[in-house]
Amino acid sequence: MSKVAVIGAGSWGTSVSWLLGGKGHEVSLWAREPEIAEGINTTRHNPQFMTDVVLPPSVFSTHEIGLALEGAEAVVMVTPSVGVRTTAEAMKPFLGEDVPVIILSKGVENVTLMLMTEVLEDVLGNRGRLAGLSGPNHAEEVGKGIPSATVVAAYDDRVGRVFQDLFMTRFFRVYTNPDVVGVELCGASKNVIAVGAGMCDGVGYGDNTKATLMTRGLAEMSRLGHAMGANPLTYMGLAGVGDLIATCTSRNSRNRALGEFMGRGGTLDGFRAQTNMVAEGAFACIAVEELGKRLGIELPITRQVRAVLYEGSSLADGEDALLGRAARDELHGLGLVDD
Repeated sequence: MSKVAVIGAGSWGTSVSWLLGGKGHEVSLWAREPEIAEGINTTRHNPQFMTDVVLPPSVFSTHEIGLALEGAEAVVMVTPSVGVRTTAEAMKPFLGEDVPVIILSKGVENVTLMLMTEVLEDVLGNRGRLAGLSGPNHAEEVGKGIPSATVVAAYDDRVGRVFQDLFMTRFFRVYTNPDVVGVELCGASKNVIAVGAGMCDGVGYGDNTKATLMTRGLAEMSRLGHAMGANPLTYMGLAGVGDLIATCTSRNSRNRALGEFMGRGGTLDGFRAQTNMVAEGAFACIAVEELGKRLGIELPITRQVRAVLYEGSSLADGEDALLGRAARDELHGLGLVDD
């Protein structure tokens, strides 16, 4: 493959461009801000994100989306989940009907409650050329060549193999999984649990509390996946428990950092102003809970994260709500026991 368009020049888009450019691909990196594109082309550094990464000469950046897509044989989308639909609409006039597209954004669209590949299908059509990538992949580590692994989920196995080959390197191992729903749901819902884990850090709780929240969070994620037809084994893999561990424990995790900020008395607006970054869990807690309501699935951690972020609930109120719940079987809601 000679040319790949990377749509989105944030931290992840910068690291992905470095990885693909280092493999010898010609990369056209679309940046929304002209000054970021100019900075990349002039200095080989992104002036705002991942500033220590040196991008190879094979990476060219532009703020014109049509120019970025011109001649592209594959497209990698790395925009925040809230901007996926509008970005896809901007891409559509310049994108061939059969060009494979992979989405690295993790989320569920508010209002429609569509997964990211479903949003792309809605805008671009041709579901068979779409795929998603998800796993324990902090951009800060991938962009330094630190060993990592990920999962590509595609509706068409041939497209999955195309992207597996595209991303695979000695330090970035890529697996395939046909369970698109499970892989995408894992990516969205684990961010919500990570916000809760950060809240535990912020108030000073210990390992027992955090391990309990992560484990029950995984059960909550799995209940939702089971109701939507996902493969339960996906939740035991890289996109599930692997990404959950990384996102709930890493100092690089924006979602964990948001929760910690809230746990220390901060606000959502204050976090946004201080970091100038998007924590996907702040969006996902709304859409994931609404998905649960639509399906009649109980998501107690998601409910309390949303209440703290948006409804004025205190952390103490959230703690009381979770610890005061009636006793249940550990595996309830997974179709394995009589609920």
